[in-house]
Amino acid sequence: MFLPVVDLDTGGAIAVQVVPEDPGGVGGVADTVNGVLAAAREETALPLVLPISATVVAAGSAGTAPLHEALRMCNRRPREVILMIEGDLAAVGRTALLSGIDGLRAVGYLVAFGELGTAPLPLDLLADAAPYVIALSGDLVARGARDPRRGALVESLVRLARGAGAHVLAPGVREETQLAAVRGWGIRLAQGPLLAPLDWRPSHGHNRVHVPLPVPEAEAVPAAPGLTGPGAYGLGPRVQEFLLPAVTLPAGSTAEEVVGVLSAEPSITSVVLVDEYQRPQGSVDRSRFLLFMAGAYGHALHAKKPASRLADAPKIVAKTTPAIAAMQVAGRDNTRAYDDLVVVDEVGRCMGVVRISDLLRHVAEIQAAR
Repeated sequence: MFLPVVDLDTGGAIAVQVVPEDPGGVGGVADTVNGVLAAAREETALPLVLPISATVVAAGSAGTAPLHEALRMCNRRPREVILMIEGDLAAVGRTALLSGIDGLRAVGYLVAFGELGTAPLPLDLLADAAPYVIALSGDLVARGARDPRRGALVESLVRLARGAGAHVLAPGVREETQLAAVRGWGIRLAQGPLLAPLDWRPSHGHNRVHVPLPVPEAEAVPAAPGLTGPGAYGLGPRVQEFLLPAVTLPAGSTAEEVVGVLSAEPSITSVVLVDEYQRPQGSVDRSRFLLFMAGAYGHALHAKKPASRLADAPKIVAKTTPAIAAMQVAGRDNTRAYDDLVVVDEVGRCMGVVRISDLLRHVAEIQAAR
């Protein structure tokens, strides 16, 4: 089964979670590998969210070798994969688990934890592991919309996750009251039957009709105080708080391959061309690229040639860059003022993208608060 991770600001899918046939059990790395193969059959270009056992992570490179090989065979890169660590965390040693997480992150994988609020997940482990995404418990989301005590618990967990530099995902959104509560808690990423039908599948390019993921209208709930993070009245939080998964292709990809990716999913705003070390070499803006390719002789002249000929130099910012400083980077070229920013880590590898609309919205909130 496939579950889209929906960006509530745009209504678009930014990632695809592959749910194993037996979601109640946590098997070995086979479930993770099967998820890669299932996604490959759907030919989706969106980043993947895959389950992985904490025991496998703690086993280190020996345990995850089949996953690396499956990605290689399917022409997917670790930076496009978010590994959701599941299972009894208490059954594995903390040192081994953190070492395994560090190994996954060094290869390029993004790491996530799930069931926050009901699972036996030590809160200090979140600080040590520094996950990219933290998924709330589905039961907590369902009951928190109507129970003020559980709602207060969610607000606290959201603040905790943001303080740890992680995105928060709200699963199992079924009703408009739950969606309103999720928005009010300041959560941007969500899943559930209200946002996409149960039989939703990743787009299959021109061979499959795209299933729209509209965000139902719901009465807004006032955001919980203190969710803007420290430094909201200075230069703002770091861009890492606004980070979204990037869709990447090898730097040598053809323009036709980029067209295929952009055509498969309307929510993709840009494609980052990366080298073998995941360092950004070019940035393809969706609107300009498709407009150019649709012009007279555009496809005929450029389809089989490198997309880099039509790409722009990426607007690169470090993950520690404050939001206001990132806005200054965006504004240096008026012709590309609304291009996605490419966020890199300490060694220059692509971590994801930040949309200018998110930064503008945050700056507007700062001004309104003042």
